[in-house]
Amino acid sequence: MTTRPVIGVLALQGAVDLHKPHIEALGGEFRAVKTPAQFKDVDGYILPGGESTTMLKLIETFDLWDVLADEFASKPVWGICAGSILLATHVTNPAQKSFARLPITVQRNGYGRQLDSHISKVCDYDVSFIRAPVITDAAQCAILASHEGQPVWVQQGNAMASTFHPETNLSAPSPMHKRFLDLI
Repeated sequence: MTTRPVIGVLALQGAVDLHKPHIEALGGEFRAVKTPAQFKDVDGYILPGGESTTMLKLIETFDLWDVLADEFASKPVWGICAGSILLATHVTNPAQKSFARLPITVQRNGYGRQLDSHISKVCDYDVSFIRAPVITDAAQCAILASHEGQPVWVQQGNAMASTFHPETNLSAPSPMHKRFLDLI
């Protein structure tokens, strides 16, 4: 690892560039990554919010499944919103393929439709829930924060998931990014 941790934000689809000021405010180096050649120089990954089905199609189209599975197994990884769906062991509403990196069950669009998106405080920091999934089971994980009675930020070892978007808050860095960089 370099003196500055290199955080790769998977840049296939979704909210990528908004992570840059949060990572840089913590002394990390931001990189948008989407090819195996770019993956080798990354110390940890953020799987951004976006559309999990689209991300899966692009991962399969570009034959990235195996290389990403290996990377996520050996390096810290944080799944945000759609990224949390990609990391979950079980996905419902409907079921879909995932990397099964975190022992959680995630219900897609659990908070409702786009019109149900909202901003709330998590750990005294404003975050956005945008067509957010709901974690319905996280019994084997540390629950770092809850919202409306459901876990919304969980961790097991060097893997984290959050069902909300902290990167949309322009007050950088977020406490969530700080915790992730502390894992590196």
